[in-house]
Amino acid sequence: MTLPRPEDAPTFLRQLFGRAVEVADPMQSLAAALPEKPQGRVVVIGAGKASARMAEAVEAAWGKCDGLVITRYGYARPCQGIEIVEAAHPVPDAAGQAATARMLDLVAGLGPDDMVLALISGGASALLVQPAGEITLEEKQAVNAGLLASGAPIGQMNVLRKHLSRVKGGQLAAAAYPARMVSLMISDVPGDDPALIGSGPTVGDASSHTDAQAIAARWSLDLPPSVEEVLAQPTGVVPPGDHRLGTVENILYAAPSQSLAAAAEMARAAGYEPVMLGDALEGEARDVAREQAALALAEQAKLTAGDAPRLLLSGGELTVTRRGDGIGGPNAEFALALALALGAASGIHAIACDTDGVDGAAEVAGAVIGPETLAQAAKAERDPQEALDQNDAHGFFGAIDGQVVPGPTLTNVNDFRAIAIFPAG
Repeated sequence: MTLPRPEDAPTFLRQLFGRAVEVADPMQSLAAALPEKPQGRVVVIGAGKASARMAEAVEAAWGKCDGLVITRYGYARPCQGIEIVEAAHPVPDAAGQAATARMLDLVAGLGPDDMVLALISGGASALLVQPAGEITLEEKQAVNAGLLASGAPIGQMNVLRKHLSRVKGGQLAAAAYPARMVSLMISDVPGDDPALIGSGPTVGDASSHTDAQAIAARWSLDLPPSVEEVLAQPTGVVPPGDHRLGTVENILYAAPSQSLAAAAEMARAAGYEPVMLGDALEGEARDVAREQAALALAEQAKLTAGDAPRLLLSGGELTVTRRGDGIGGPNAEFALALALALGAASGIHAIACDTDGVDGAAEVAGAVIGPETLAQAAKAERDPQEALDQNDAHGFFGAIDGQVVPGPTLTNVNDFRAIAIFPAG
């Protein structure tokens, strides 16, 4: 086999990301997990960045269905009968709140002979909006924005979100009881815990209101009085084992590990030697980047001319603690910090992208880097360290044409990172 060439790596890495997304496309993967359509009444509900595509896949298999699905603006798909509503993500808006209220009305009053098919993917947490207690939408938005800027890991974010909601933490499933519910899920969380996907609207949760209080304190969140009042007492989060969850079947049918495995297979066929670093990495994006830069350089030191290039693959969900006022998400920030840590090391190229096509709040999936990245920045008069200090990775890569902008991918299995390592030369 002819070995891959370093100059072809940038194009190949983009193709590799495309393959990871393709494997998680609901139109390719959902039908195998779909149960046989029952004869009685079926209501299809759902939320998330992939939910409209999931609804499209359901009707491709089952034909026209009744229901309501909430997805991110720009992510709607044509369906025969299922209504698709678009709302804001990552900070919720009034459209999401109104659609969530309609969804709860839709499942209310169903009987044991009815079936609810729930379609849940990453993004559902922000799109399913029904604040608990006297919390207003504006207060919920402020808390959510504070969480996103805090650097808190996704698991802790979701615990707090559950206890401030009337729909998360198993409460959507409880609202549909006693109807049978089948929930099909695409994982976008490290470890693939169904209780964390979209804040687990169909999954029970053992956390307490005091756990949520502790998380708010840990990340120094400024909570309005209405939120403090809700968290001062037990909330509506449904504990595991509750009888209202007894009619629910949660099925995880797509996960980051599958996309990484497909990427590894493609890389191996192209002459690379894949090295899996894990599908559930968490941590501050810039810190993980420095760790992977050191690993990449160590791998490169082992290579000699004629060796197959290595390909480090990883997934998970990194975070960014906002320090500046720039525009940048965890994937672009990882790529920028990686470029800085590698310097102008020859023979190392990388890509870091979110599989939903949106890194942070920008309509950009992520970025690619290579040995020329810092030189391109100097030519464009962009200071990479200043960009990192200001959390302005998207602005940085936009200036040097290093962004990856696929548009809505209609799926979401979280971060995808690949580092191609050739012998130094």
